[in-house]
Amino acid sequence: QVQLVESGGGLVQPGGSLRLSCAHSGSIFKIYTMGWYRQAPGKQRELVATITSIGNTNYADSGKGRFTISRDNAKKTVYLQMNSLKPEDTAVYYCNAYLPPNSYWGQGTQVTVAS
Repeated sequence: QVQLVESGGGLVQPGGSLRLSCAHSGSIFKIYTMGWYRQAPGKQRELVATITSIGNTNYADSGKGRFTISRDNAKKTVYLQMNSLKPEDTAVYYCNAYLPPNSYWGQGTQVTVAS
Protein backbone atom coordinates (compact mmCIF):
# COMPACT_ATOMS: atom_id res chain seq x y z
CA GLN A 1 0.00 0.00 0.00
CA VAL A 2 1.29 3.43 -0.97
CA GLN A 3 0.66 6.51 1.09
CA LEU A 4 0.88 9.98 -0.39
CA VAL A 5 1.19 13.10 1.73
CA GLU A 6 0.71 16.49 0.13
CA SER A 7 1.95 19.77 1.53
CA GLY A 8 2.48 23.35 0.44
CA GLY A 9 -1.05 24.59 -0.04
CA GLY A 10 -2.37 27.80 1.39
CA LEU A 11 -3.74 31.24 0.68
CA VAL A 12 -2.01 33.32 -1.97
CA GLN A 13 -2.85 36.52 -3.77
CA PRO A 14 -3.58 36.54 -7.50
CA GLY A 15 -0.32 36.55 -9.41
CA GLY A 16 1.49 34.77 -6.62
CA SER A 17 3.23 31.41 -6.50
CA LEU A 18 3.06 28.21 -4.53
CA ARG A 19 4.97 24.97 -4.65
CA LEU A 20 3.13 21.80 -3.72
CA SER A 21 4.97 18.68 -2.62
CA CYS A 22 3.84 15.08 -2.44
CA ALA A 23 5.84 12.50 -0.53
CA HIS A 24 5.46 8.86 -1.60
CA SER A 25 5.88 6.10 0.98
CA GLY A 26 6.69 3.24 -1.37
CA SER A 27 10.05 1.77 -2.18
CA ILE A 28 9.66 1.85 -5.96
CA PHE A 29 8.59 5.45 -6.43
CA LYS A 30 10.72 5.88 -9.52
CA ILE A 31 8.57 3.64 -11.69
CA TYR A 32 5.27 5.33 -10.88
CA THR A 33 3.60 7.89 -13.06
CA MET A 34 2.86 10.76 -10.72
CA GLY A 35 0.21 13.38 -11.16
CA TRP A 36 -1.54 16.35 -9.70
CA TYR A 37 -5.28 16.78 -9.94
CA ARG A 38 -7.61 19.37 -8.49
CA GLN A 39 -11.22 19.68 -7.50
CA ALA A 40 -12.99 22.97 -7.08
CA PRO A 41 -16.27 23.24 -5.14
CA GLY A 42 -19.14 21.88 -7.17
CA LYS A 43 -16.88 20.61 -9.93
CA GLN A 44 -15.39 17.28 -10.92
CA ARG A 45 -11.80 16.40 -10.20
CA GLU A 46 -9.62 17.35 -13.14
CA LEU A 47 -6.11 16.73 -14.33
CA VAL A 48 -3.50 19.38 -13.67
CA ALA A 49 -0.27 17.68 -14.71
CA THR A 50 1.43 14.29 -14.87
CA ILE A 51 5.01 13.11 -15.05
CA THR A 52 6.08 9.63 -16.09
CA SER A 53 8.87 7.51 -14.70
CA ILE A 54 11.18 8.79 -17.44
CA GLY A 55 10.23 12.42 -16.94
CA ASN A 56 7.72 12.98 -19.72
CA THR A 57 5.24 15.61 -18.67
CA ASN A 58 1.69 16.46 -19.62
CA TYR A 59 -0.30 19.53 -18.63
CA ALA A 60 -3.89 20.59 -18.76
CA ASP A 61 -4.37 23.66 -20.91
CA SER A 62 -5.33 25.67 -17.83
CA GLY A 63 -1.83 25.35 -16.39
CA LYS A 64 0.40 25.40 -19.45
CA GLY A 65 3.07 28.04 -19.15
CA ARG A 66 2.27 28.64 -15.47
CA PHE A 67 2.65 25.25 -13.75
CA THR A 68 5.64 22.93 -13.71
CA ILE A 69 5.60 19.36 -12.46
CA SER A 70 8.85 17.71 -11.41
CA ARG A 71 10.05 14.75 -9.43
CA ASP A 72 12.98 13.85 -7.22
CA ASN A 73 13.34 10.09 -7.20
CA ALA A 74 15.93 10.15 -4.43
CA LYS A 75 13.49 11.97 -2.15
CA LYS A 76 10.46 10.05 -3.50
CA THR A 77 8.70 13.34 -3.95
CA VAL A 78 6.80 15.03 -6.74
CA TYR A 79 6.38 18.78 -6.94
CA LEU A 80 4.03 21.21 -8.59
CA GLN A 81 5.36 24.72 -9.00
CA MET A 82 2.48 27.09 -9.64
CA ASN A 83 3.14 30.62 -10.83
CA SER A 84 0.88 33.48 -11.88
CA LEU A 85 -1.95 31.99 -9.86
CA LYS A 86 -5.50 33.01 -10.63
CA PRO A 87 -8.65 32.88 -8.50
CA GLU A 88 -9.91 30.08 -10.75
CA ASP A 89 -6.99 27.94 -9.58
CA THR A 90 -8.65 27.73 -6.17
CA ALA A 91 -9.26 24.07 -5.42
CA VAL A 92 -8.17 21.10 -3.38
CA TYR A 93 -5.10 19.68 -5.07
CA TYR A 94 -4.58 15.93 -4.97
CA CYS A 95 -1.48 13.89 -5.65
CA ASN A 96 -1.82 10.63 -7.57
CA ALA A 97 0.53 7.70 -8.01
CA TYR A 98 -0.25 5.34 -10.86
CA LEU A 99 1.27 1.97 -11.61
CA PRO A 100 -1.17 -0.30 -13.42
CA PRO A 101 -3.43 -1.66 -12.14
CA ASN A 102 -3.09 0.45 -8.98
CA SER A 103 -3.84 4.11 -8.46
CA TYR A 104 -3.30 5.86 -5.16
CA TRP A 105 -4.48 9.25 -3.94
CA GLY A 106 -3.38 11.63 -1.27
CA GLN A 107 -5.83 13.42 0.98
CA GLY A 108 -5.38 16.75 -0.75
CA THR A 109 -4.13 20.19 0.06
CA GLN A 110 -6.20 23.35 -0.23
CA VAL A 111 -5.04 26.13 -2.51
CA THR A 112 -6.93 29.40 -2.29
CA VAL A 113 -6.15 32.30 -4.59
CA ALA A 114 -7.76 35.48 -3.35
CA SER A 115 -6.97 39.04 -2.50
